[in-house]
Amino acid sequence: MPEPAKFPGVYVEEVPLFPPAVAPVSTAVPAFVGYTQRATQALADDLHLKPTRIASMAEYSRYFGGPQPETAVAVTITETLKAAGKPATSVVATLTETARSRHILYYATQLFFANGGGPCYIVSVGLYKPLGTPPLLAELTAGLAVLRTADEPTLLVFPEAQALASITDFKTLQDLALTQCALRQDRFVLLDVHSDGVSLNEPGPDILTAISHFRSSGIGSGNLRYGAAYAPNLVTMLHYVVDEAAVVVRAVQGFKRTTTTTLSNLATTNPQRYELAKAAIRDLPCKLPPSAAVAGVYASVDASRGVWKAPANVSLVAVLKPTLALTSIQQDQLNVDPVAGKSVNAIREFVGKGTFVWGARTLAGNDNEWRYVNVQRLFLFVEESVNKALQPFGFEPNDANTWVRVRGMLENFLLTLWRQGALAGSKPEHAFYVAVGLGKTMTALDIQEGRMIVEMGLAAVRPAEFIVRRLVCRMASA
Repeated sequence: MPEPAKFPGVYVEEVPLFPPAVAPVSTAVPAFVGYTQRATQALADDLHLKPTRIASMAEYSRYFGGPQPETAVAVTITETLKAAGKPATSVVATLTETARSRHILYYATQLFFANGGGPCYIVSVGLYKPLGTPPLLAELTAGLAVLRTADEPTLLVFPEAQALASITDFKTLQDLALTQCALRQDRFVLLDVHSDGVSLNEPGPDILTAISHFRSSGIGSGNLRYGAAYAPNLVTMLHYVVDEAAVVVRAVQGFKRTTTTTLSNLATTNPQRYELAKAAIRDLPCKLPPSAAVAGVYASVDASRGVWKAPANVSLVAVLKPTLALTSIQQDQLNVDPVAGKSVNAIREFVGKGTFVWGARTLAGNDNEWRYVNVQRLFLFVEESVNKALQPFGFEPNDANTWVRVRGMLENFLLTLWRQGALAGSKPEHAFYVAVGLGKTMTALDIQEGRMIVEMGLAAVRPAEFIVRRLVCRMASA
């Protein structure tokens, strides 16, 4: 109430009639943790272990540089003569997987933006190590630790975790990430599968063996609902960056002679062969874990449909195919784990359609409440939005007037979500409820001790995961 006027005149007094509003928080802002070429904004290495918000690959390159150039690439150019006397040229490029860089954060970020990703955070845990050297658990966990106080990130992604030296290290890192999510109640982990020595980049029957190793590692520590795993890896359309001075090019001219040189020398001595070799290198399949692409799908689906829509049945962009083709029988075993409930969401290729995310389960696949990714993330979204909206009431009088304002604020927020399709029920009272007040959620002792207890109930929408068709053959009647 303003101070009473002390001279005649007209005075305006604004009386707020509407309750305060709940501002929805962002739902798909991933934090990528890994190694970079540099970490510099103003001074050298000043972004080391500092969560940095970017919105494009141009910003990534400005602060963190480019990918680690590959050196274990060889190109063979074979020139032969056909029967008609015309020359025929065959160009083959190969990359030695064991000597490939384990630092793939640059490519992962590319894949994220290609699949609809928006603003994200980059946490540089160090500069590139020698080619073929795996990341260190201590450095990745240091990157995770600095995110504990970061408020905006809602997804945690570790693209290089699959390259950790052992599945024990992988379990330790992911357990710490799941624990952080459970403590903060505002984020979710996207996991790749550590195969414990079984290849996830080559076709073969070992996918179930890899999943078995992943499940038996004991990952989770009771916080399974805060994460989701995806498999297999992806063959992407991204291009490797190579060190041209280290790439060996062999030119075989029939039975006459063989010459060997480097790609950088070929650029000046034989530009035509140089272009042939570069084209072959661009065609090398860049194989990556799926978590970064899935993070892009989360961001895209959240923006177009909402966090309550399951991030599945979505085609992946810049992806040729999964590294392993799953059958329906294999997906059955990925989707349901009768022992520990650790569901793994499949990435599948469908003829004539493309490569799709074909699963939306959390690691808590046997939990009826928290089985689905969209249900878990919807509750995280509501909890964080409501938490921020209730903070201004911390020192308001704990009386009926405050309770009415709080209840009106929360009911308006949930009503908006229901109208957008986030909650089930044909009427608002079927979709949600909000309770606050003496005799409802609080006792006299609660009020005396300064506790205002608000209770909300939400009927979340669950995906139609299994669609059953019934065909009935009716006999002709007389």
